[in-house]
Amino acid sequence: MNRTTLPALVVLGAAGLLLPVVPLSPLASAAAAEQPVPVLNGDFADPVMRGDGPTTVGIDHWTGLNQRYSPTASGRTDASHGVALQKDGNTLQQRLRGVRAGARVTVRYEDSPAVSKECTGEQVVSGQPYAVVGSGGPVQELTTAGDPDRVKGTPGKGRWTGRAYVFTASENEPLLTFTSRVTDSRTHVTCSPMIARIRAVEVPQELDKTVSKTALGTSEAFKGNDRESTLQNAAAACNGENACTFRPDTRMSFRYYDRARVVGEAFVNCTRNALEHSRLLAYSERSHDSISQTYADAGLALNEVARLPTSGDRTEDEKRVKERPMATQFALAHEKGWQRPWQWFSSDQRTVVEKIQPGEVSWVEMQPSRERVEGWFVSKKDDYRLHAVIDGPSRAVPDRLLQRTGPMSEAEKQRCAAARPMTTTPVGADAPASSSDKGLLKTPAPTAPGVRSSERSMPLN
Repeated sequence: MNRTTLPALVVLGAAGLLLPVVPLSPLASAAAAEQPVPVLNGDFADPVMRGDGPTTVGIDHWTGLNQRYSPTASGRTDASHGVALQKDGNTLQQRLRGVRAGARVTVRYEDSPAVSKECTGEQVVSGQPYAVVGSGGPVQELTTAGDPDRVKGTPGKGRWTGRAYVFTASENEPLLTFTSRVTDSRTHVTCSPMIARIRAVEVPQELDKTVSKTALGTSEAFKGNDRESTLQNAAAACNGENACTFRPDTRMSFRYYDRARVVGEAFVNCTRNALEHSRLLAYSERSHDSISQTYADAGLALNEVARLPTSGDRTEDEKRVKERPMATQFALAHEKGWQRPWQWFSSDQRTVVEKIQPGEVSWVEMQPSRERVEGWFVSKKDDYRLHAVIDGPSRAVPDRLLQRTGPMSEAEKQRCAAARPMTTTPVGADAPASSSDKGLLKTPAPTAPGVRSSERSMPLN
């Protein structure tokens, strides 16, 4: 599982919306097929605009105030609006939801010189410069197609050219940025390069299933396209019964068997005969989550609103199940997505009958069935997003109990060969037994010191 490894005090934040994706078939996985990436409002249609523009109202899910034109005014034949990047380094930005660090991302879009009637022929005759970059990728400098027939006062018809930009994400939720390179102070603010119809796909890194449940990685939080410095605000935004929805990423979620562990004691048979006996075994499992681990790694106390039922204290966790809204939000999403309840903890006990041969050892091992789910707590307004990985006991498949017998270790052989604890006989150790107590009568206690009893027990010949 791919995780960023930023310093703990810095990484206590940063996340994104991870939408559910249908798991790939084995053949598709083997071929590392491209998967769609949700570019929110990639046609720049929201909020709905009146007239043909240009308007400078903020565009939903994008950061940066830019000039927006209707499809007609942009010279397009589809429903995509055109956005002019203004000038002097102005940017248009969005974080690509669901993309993990290490994924290879391909962004496809179209560009055009400005259609603004304020442009002079000189300003667009050779095209207009801009740059595009994604987190971890190279800055790609581009120039739109030219529009040599333009005359100031007459709107352009748009000369749209398809483009593709490829980069490898260096962080989760990589930031895609378009930047205007028009710096001429004489250029009108609306006469700048235009962008339209943004789409993206990715080839994600292979899922790493070797990550320990006690080291699930660093949780992150975002508000819109901005990285949060802590998890506190995002967790607080989810502190209500229906305040947030958990959105799992099925690509990063899986079931597995944990490492085997010995349950109870090992029974060593030092006798010359086979032994058969019954014993009661009891065992339990708990959950773990990346949010609490992120706080712990940073050396900070876990905020009340971020406490999931993963403390390991059964009484405390039962309380959190009832009182923590995020626990309910997660459990509801899991049951809806996988059609089975989520369990934060489990316990069981059973009687095992053991038959142990001479010179052998008997013991019982357990391999618990577990389940790991990765995803995002998303606020109802879709502004705060909190990343989480939760690992807990699984109801999907049964636990494994392995009843085992095997040869003794050298230490156990030495223990079985050790002499029975004894003491010495200081006097007459070699002498034969002096008599037998078989058939002796009971001897009453003397009545007074130095006085012999009149009745004595005598050996019978």
